[in-house]
Amino acid sequence: MTLDRSRGVGRRLAVVAVVLPLAAGCAVVEQAAEDFPRMPGPEVTELVPSEPAPADVAGSDTLSSDGFDAVRQMAVRIRNVGCGSLSTGSGFAIDATTLITNKHVVAGSAELQVQTYDGRDVDVTASTTADLADLAVVRTDEELSSYPELAGADPVRGDAVTVVGYPQGGRLTVTQGQVIGETTDPLNENLGEVLVTDAAVEPGSSGSAVLDEGGRVVGVVYAKSAAGQSFIVPVSTLESLLADDAAFVPTETCAP
Repeated sequence: MTLDRSRGVGRRLAVVAVVLPLAAGCAVVEQAAEDFPRMPGPEVTELVPSEPAPADVAGSDTLSSDGFDAVRQMAVRIRNVGCGSLSTGSGFAIDATTLITNKHVVAGSAELQVQTYDGRDVDVTASTTADLADLAVVRTDEELSSYPELAGADPVRGDAVTVVGYPQGGRLTVTQGQVIGETTDPLNENLGEVLVTDAAVEPGSSGSAVLDEGGRVVGVVYAKSAAGQSFIVPVSTLESLLADDAAFVPTETCAP
C-alpha cells in the first residue's frame, strides 16, 4: 500500500500489570455531555509496560490462526528486554521496514524483540522516540508482509474505529468502538488535542493501531482512563511528527 503522509504521532499506554495513577495536571471542565466526552475526573490512569500475562480480553474478537487479513498482518508484538525486566507492547507497520509504537514501550531497553502475528521474529536495527508525544519509530532488518495506509483526516465523534493489538501480551486481538470526542492530552499538555474512544484496551495495547472502517490508520493508542475510555494520538499528529526530521531522537537504553 502507498503511504500518504500529510499530518502527525502519540503518548502513553503499553503492557500489563503496573498501573500508575496520574492525578496531577488534569483539570476537569464541566461541559454539556453532548458536546464533550465525559472525563473520569482527576483519576487518569497511565498504563506502562510490565510482565506480560497472556490472556484473551473478554468481549473482544480474538483472531484465529487462519483469520488474518492484510490489515491485521501489520500488527506486531514488541518485547522490551530491559536490565532485569521484561515488558511487552504493541506496534504496527507503516512501510516494509518501519514500525510505530509508543515511547514508553521501547524506553529503557537493552534489547527490543519484534514478533509478527504468525510468530516470526524480526530483528530490530534502530529505534527513535519523540519528545513531544509518546511515540516511537522502530526500524527492522527484514521486510514486513503488510502495512496499512494512513488516513487523510482524523476521525470525528461518532466514527467507528477498530483497535488491533496484543493486550496483556497475549494473542492478537481486535476490539471495536467509536470516537466519543476529543480532549487536551491528560498526560502531556504540550501535545494538544487527542481523541477519546470507547474501544476497550488493556495493558499491552500501547502502540496499537486505530483503524477506520476502510482499514486506514486514524490514530495510535497510548492510554486509558479509570473510567475505561481509551486515548489515541490522531493520525494528523502522527504524520506531522513523521515529517519533522528533528522530532525523533535515538531511544535511551538501560545500562546493565
